[in-house]
Amino acid sequence: MSTMLEYKGYLGSVEFSDSDEVFHGKLEFIRDLVSYEGTDAKGLKAAFHEAVEDYLELCAQQGRAPDTPLKGSFNVRPGHELHRRAILLATQRGVNLNKVVTDALRTYLDREDVVA
Repeated sequence: MSTMLEYKGYLGSVEFSDSDEVFHGKLEFIRDLVSYEGTDAKGLKAAFHEAVEDYLELCAQQGRAPDTPLKGSFNVRPGHELHRRAILLATQRGVNLNKVVTDALRTYLDREDVVA
């Protein structure tokens, strides 16, 4: 079972409130707060799609670009020793540090069998 929904590049969480007996979630990895809820899985999925569409329409009406989730860059603070080792490897291979970190992350995630 997946705990994330995906639509038009947006990812949404899936939660269940036992006390309210309702499924709910929010768009993840953006600054704006966009939430949705449904009484069953099908309803939650429909509400998620509607929330994405409403968010995109609202941004268009306001003349602003919607937040883009997971833009493809993030800061990493590996500490002095890992930073040193990574830059030395990059230098030895004649590539930049970004290439070394991206390759290492891809190798790790492939080994852990994380699906896209």
